[in-house]
Amino acid sequence: MKRVVVLLSGGLDSATALYWARARDYQLTALSVHYGQRHARELVAARALARRAGADWVSVRLSLPWLRASSLVDRKQRLPDLPAGRIGKGPIPSTYVPGRNMVFLSLAASLADATGAEAVAIGSNAQDFSGYPDCRPEFNAAFQKAARLGMRRVAEGQRFLLLAPLQRLDKAGIVRLARRLDVPLELTWSCYQGGRRPCGRCDSCKLRARGFAAAGVNDPALSR
Repeated sequence: MKRVVVLLSGGLDSATALYWARARDYQLTALSVHYGQRHARELVAARALARRAGADWVSVRLSLPWLRASSLVDRKQRLPDLPAGRIGKGPIPSTYVPGRNMVFLSLAASLADATGAEAVAIGSNAQDFSGYPDCRPEFNAAFQKAARLGMRRVAEGQRFLLLAPLQRLDKAGIVRLARRLDVPLELTWSCYQGGRRPCGRCDSCKLRARGFAAAGVNDPALSR
């Protein structure tokens, strides 16, 4: 059976990527990373999503002090609070974590090479690459090329793919796809803050709310 390693943060995008791979009959390994982010709430969501999808769940912890340059890691920094229409249209936001996708994809490719997985999947999308350079299709294509040059499985004649099934979709498109795939959206967590309920004020909450509204769907995560 073909196997894929899916980067699973616990949010809407990565959960949809997980269920997209599930619908294509991949044997699933979900990889989640604790990198010092403000809260572990998203990792609780990731574990629940992996269990529901029937995926093997691998969780790793990184200690990289320089990631405190990001407001997602450094609690002393204020999170952005922009109007939804301005998100992604200015400079790179303080929530950018230096090299996060580069590091995470490297971990996922290493896990794939070790376990015989032929692919890695990531939930990067059109909404993200407007603000984060490591979510762009060009970056994904370049990473796939570099990974192929450094992996044992490729050197031995096997293939490796970097799958980014959401990279041309906005949040509304992702919501629609998630519903078609029966993603348990009530389990996902997108908020940059911790707590029992999403804050509704951070960029991630606003983009998620706008996506559900544009898709004409109520967000079940808000009614728990």
